[in-house]
Amino acid sequence: MSVVLDKQVNDFIATKRRLFIDGAWVDAASGKTFDTPNPATGETLATVAEGDAEDIDRAVRAARRAFEDGPWGRMTPSERGRIIWRIGDLILEHLEELAELETLDNGKPLSVARVADVPLAADLFHYMAGWATKIEGNTISLSMPGFDFHSYTLREPVGVVGQIIPWNFPLLMAAWKLGPALATGNCVILKPAEQTPLSALRLAELMAEAGLPAGVVNVVTGFGETAGAALAAHNDVDKVAFTGSTEVGRLIVHAAAGNLKKVTLELGGKSPNIVFDDADPDAAVQGAANAIFFNHGQCCVAGSRLYIQADRFDDVVSGVAEVARSIKLGDGMEPDTQMGPLVSDEQLRRVTGYLDAGRGDGATAVVGGARHGERSYFVEPTVLTGTRPDMSVVREEIFGPVVVAAPFQSLDDIARVANDTPYGLGAGIWTRDISKAHALAKKLRAGTVWINCYNVFDAALPFGGYKESGWGREMGHEVLEAYTEVKAVTVQL
Repeated sequence: MSVVLDKQVNDFIATKRRLFIDGAWVDAASGKTFDTPNPATGETLATVAEGDAEDIDRAVRAARRAFEDGPWGRMTPSERGRIIWRIGDLILEHLEELAELETLDNGKPLSVARVADVPLAADLFHYMAGWATKIEGNTISLSMPGFDFHSYTLREPVGVVGQIIPWNFPLLMAAWKLGPALATGNCVILKPAEQTPLSALRLAELMAEAGLPAGVVNVVTGFGETAGAALAAHNDVDKVAFTGSTEVGRLIVHAAAGNLKKVTLELGGKSPNIVFDDADPDAAVQGAANAIFFNHGQCCVAGSRLYIQADRFDDVVSGVAEVARSIKLGDGMEPDTQMGPLVSDEQLRRVTGYLDAGRGDGATAVVGGARHGERSYFVEPTVLTGTRPDMSVVREEIFGPVVVAAPFQSLDDIARVANDTPYGLGAGIWTRDISKAHALAKKLRAGTVWINCYNVFDAALPFGGYKESGWGREMGHEVLEAYTEVKAVTVQL
């Protein structure tokens, strides 16, 4: 390996990782552990406590105590904001260490983790720290005749929040969830993905160092079927926030029905990326490649359906295929790696299964189309043509470096085709005609539309989906509504 691991990383992964409950590191009640592998080698990276329903219950009770009786609720908004800001500072101070943990556990290139995952996580906490002092209500003038009232609203924290995050951006997804929950005064039980628990556990150490009181954030590692299900169903959890597949999102909704807890969901996508014949050719090719191959295609908003106006179809497909051929696959810790492995053997089987199904249905792989090598979980960057709208590779979320490309004729034609999906998370438009771009953006049923760019994220930009891509929004000021209750107060004068 060309990169020497940070000493703190070596020490961290060499120590059995425990659960973080009520400000203390504890073993799972069952004593069970599980191994998290390095996806680049398939070898065990670290051993982690396997929490289950009993541990979730312990964490919920700790969060409830912290919310009802602890110092968190008595702090001024400025005091809470300073702690949240300090969390962001500590993430930046430990940037290299966190980037290495993310690469080892997830497989993504270290160069990407350094410039994207870790800095964006820090920025999210810094952004949300500013909102801690700006959670405000309103005064309202009533219209009842003959009486004089003073009416106002209070915006208050929901309470105890269960948060379940995915494995594709482990640290960043933790930040997206924790930042707004803390800014609005809630207490949290965080359940990271079993495939990638390490950065969340390290983040728990940094949050304690930042001065977060015991019980405000608890981290329970374990499996979705046990720990995740118990968290979603727990009757003393006031809200559950989930990022992951649409299939699991449905299970979360059913589990939350017991006490009708609030639910927000950031789910799957099958996002259209649309190239008009007047688009800048180089920008469109590079943008289309980035839209699908960034993070190995393991991105809910990946531009996995590439639609190209007919006159430019062959040129754009050829350009994207050439980019795909040039991508250097390898261990994410190697400095020249541009694409690492998929996260797990399960994900490898999922993606290659879709490739087999696509070929079986008559699709053609212009480039890629198979597993890369015999070791670990690598898949070749793939461009498929000759597809039909009813194929599984067109209809279903693959969550890998696989794009299906098809031609289109007109704006009205592509708006109909782009919206022909149960999902509505993102979309891209490539054109020099700004009027056409705005006209199409208005027609698309998607939570995010990028014009002449793709995969642009910012803590101030709301993110979420239409249709089966979810409920609610992450980031921006819109996310604060998901973590607060509004109370109306009326006084007769």
